[in-house]
Amino acid sequence: MGSIPKIPLGSMGKSIPVVSYGTGDYPFGANPQFTKESILHAIEVGYRHFDTSSVYQSEQPLGEAISEAINLGLIESRAQLFITSKLWCCDTHHDRVLPALHKSLQTLNLTYIDLYLIHWPLSMKSPEYEFPPINKDFLPMDFKSVWEAMEECQTLGLTKCIGVSNFSIKKLETLLATAKIPPVANQVEMNPGWQQKKLRDFCEQKGILIIAYSTLGSTGAFWGSNRVMESELLKKIAKAKGKSVAQICLRWAYEQGVIVITKSRNKERMKENISIFDWKLSPEECLKISDEIPQQRVLRGLEFVSEEGPFKSLEELWDGDI
Repeated sequence: MGSIPKIPLGSMGKSIPVVSYGTGDYPFGANPQFTKESILHAIEVGYRHFDTSSVYQSEQPLGEAISEAINLGLIESRAQLFITSKLWCCDTHHDRVLPALHKSLQTLNLTYIDLYLIHWPLSMKSPEYEFPPINKDFLPMDFKSVWEAMEECQTLGLTKCIGVSNFSIKKLETLLATAKIPPVANQVEMNPGWQQKKLRDFCEQKGILIIAYSTLGSTGAFWGSNRVMESELLKKIAKAKGKSVAQICLRWAYEQGVIVITKSRNKERMKENISIFDWKLSPEECLKISDEIPQQRVLRGLEFVSEEGPFKSLEELWDGDI
């Protein structure tokens, strides 16, 4: 099996593998040993980019898997891996950002991560890492001061790059208005059933890379849907190419120039999900996917909507793009 391609990330001279392995299993932290074993196998079959978050409770098993992978000779050093983690809403306050990253690094047993993201564009009063969050705790996030703290994290070398997650165009514009270091990435839901064309165009203009989660529609997740995997069009294309529907989804996203996050714990599917680089979709197939699949967000974000918080409706959370 060939290696996963990489693309440049920002102006830091860093490159990022185009397929990432997601480590969050809901309910979070339920089976850390299984998470560790899955990550180890992912490293063994060729994954080099791993996505975690403080709220997933997968930072510790990821760190343990990295150490074990080095000891087993699966990789030579931590430098061969690209590690992304995310700042949870309870820590999106100017004075909590740096301590939160220090805590994540301690849990991961690493001296730096490659990419640190703001997980959601709001804050919480409570210091607890809870999901679903307690909606009475929601506060507007002070974009300027929180981003200044993120910039400090990069300046100190604790993370090589910084970015955001679940940010709309409007929220990115607010952040960019005062940012000294622009975000290199925006991690958002993207799949054939929610293609994010407007957001992708904006991010491309601003030099912000899209990292796509829910690339298969999040089947079986907390907010899961079978709509993408059950698409008759995708099934037809998959059958014609002798591929799985999952491979069609991942190849389509890769051809859009985004980073894709996969999350299978099945060993054969892990291999299948990175076997997407020696074939292509035809222009006709791409056009059909772009034009004929109904668009609907899977992760609507209702957990972050509250009459007592900054976002009183989904329209406010996503700035109308729902």
